[in-house]
Amino acid sequence: MAAGRRAIAALAGAGLTVGLAGALTRFVRGTMTYAERDATTIAAAGFVEKQTTIDGSRVIYAEGPDNGPALLLIHGQITDWRSWSRVLPSLAERYHVFAVDCYGHGGSAWVPEKYTAKALAADMVTFLDQVVGRPATIAGHSSGGLIAAAIAAQAPDRVRGVVLEDPPFFATLLPRAKQTFNYITLATLAHEFLDSGEDDFVAYHLRHSAFWDLFGGLREKLQESAIAYHESHPGEPVRIFWMPPSLNELFRAMDSYDPRFGEAFYTGSFDEGFDHADTLSRITVPVAQIHVKPRYDSAGILQAAMSDDEAERARSLLADVELYRANTGHNFHFDDPRRFVRIVDDLERRVRA
Repeated sequence: MAAGRRAIAALAGAGLTVGLAGALTRFVRGTMTYAERDATTIAAAGFVEKQTTIDGSRVIYAEGPDNGPALLLIHGQITDWRSWSRVLPSLAERYHVFAVDCYGHGGSAWVPEKYTAKALAADMVTFLDQVVGRPATIAGHSSGGLIAAAIAAQAPDRVRGVVLEDPPFFATLLPRAKQTFNYITLATLAHEFLDSGEDDFVAYHLRHSAFWDLFGGLREKLQESAIAYHESHPGEPVRIFWMPPSLNELFRAMDSYDPRFGEAFYTGSFDEGFDHADTLSRITVPVAQIHVKPRYDSAGILQAAMSDDEAERARSLLADVELYRANTGHNFHFDDPRRFVRIVDDLERRVRA
């Protein structure tokens, strides 16, 4: 009897071990291959990468099939149009989607003189006229949300509605910006890299970023493994098997990022001629505002796009807005793609009404 119980326990233990090993294998495989699988999915959905020239500058963008109203997607910092991969297939079923690489990102031109919200918005208005050819709903994530708002304020006749996904309104303005994680871990880092004389921003970022502080006592070991991967895989995105796709996504497009874009937030030049409050107050089309729950470190540094007060101030300035709160990471559309698509659909219903 006792022997039978021991045998059953042994089998159960073996089964648990095999199950955990299988789960770990699936986790690692998912982490290391998610980008390729996403690329296959969006290609199957009919997306094609294209190129155009706007005011003398190259713009790379992806276009989906024409299945409905035009929808322009503008990503945030240190990524590219593929950051929308998790939502592109669903959106393509009922919209005509255009997803751009902002200047200084992905395959688009590196043109530091255009690294301002005002200049980026102006060229996106031209993109709407030249490529899209009809009024569009615009969804902007993070700094892309600032650009989307500027477009809606500058050219209301080209915009049907706006999705502002966790945009850093008021939080990028100096001196307030110095109390934000983005200023410390990206803007300042980009400035220091440009002063360093080094030529590998990815390596510099891996060595100096405050990102690793988030892991406490594991900081040094995890940082060393990331640096080792970059050194052994030159020219490839950094992939770290112990980090989920949502964190690896932070590094996927880093090698195609112009650090001078980050420096524009360090100096404040990104916001030159761009009054946040005035811009928001001039948007007349329906808006969906997504605000991710803010978090702070022990020093009181904002580890999010906006504080609750800043989000409420932005909401109060918008004429026709629905506010959606989330408890995800900053990349809401990546972390909760189904809800993001529902929010876009909700906005479309409001636009049609």
